[in-house]
Amino acid sequence: MAEERHCCETMTRQADHSCDLHEDPFDCPDALIRYSARFDEYGLIVHDGGNSVLLIGFCPWCGTRLPPSQRDAWFDALERRGLDPAEDEVPPEFQTSAWRTPRR
Repeated sequence: MAEERHCCETMTRQADHSCDLHEDPFDCPDALIRYSARFDEYGLIVHDGGNSVLLIGFCPWCGTRLPPSQRDAWFDALERRGLDPAEDEVPPEFQTSAWRTPRR
């Protein structure tokens, strides 16, 4: 998998955080940011026992405006293929950012 690029070194450390004690970042109290390559979204992890995030539009460390969410475009792309993610199997390329890469 290609390394994702983030706005600053601190965001990269946070978005790529891994923990020896917690496999799931939602279980790790040191994990602060969740990056979704699928939707190109950043969120602050809500440590309440679930897997909720609060989406953010700016980097908390450097102040850079983060990219706009691609969530709506993701659903639109699946719809163009005649797929409903609630009922149909989502193709592997739609699990990552690969669906946003133009085909050659």
